[in-house]
Amino acid sequence: MTDLTKTFAALADSTRFAIVEKLMADGAQPAGTLAELADISAPAFSRHLKVLREAGLVSQTIRGPQRIYAVRPDAMQAIADWTISHKHFWNQGLDRLARAIAAEGTHD
Repeated sequence: MTDLTKTFAALADSTRFAIVEKLMADGAQPAGTLAELADISAPAFSRHLKVLREAGLVSQTIRGPQRIYAVRPDAMQAIADWTISHKHFWNQGLDRLARAIAAEGTHD
């Protein structure tokens, strides 16, 4: 089980979020390809990948000189499970908003 606090903290950074989005869309990628997502130094980009690894969001495989990164399905499942488990909360909030909007419409 992933630590969702670390997961969401890692995803809060736009560069790391973009990395995960790219990996989800295109599958496993070498670090060099992923580095094209951000105009930052190689050491800075490596730190982003390290944060994602430590948060359990991505895995790293070494193939010769390349580091290949992939999204960890269990991490994505943990996010989905958390979101679904809070569906009732979100629906209640949206229902209250809809009632408030409808009530405003009757005061015109």
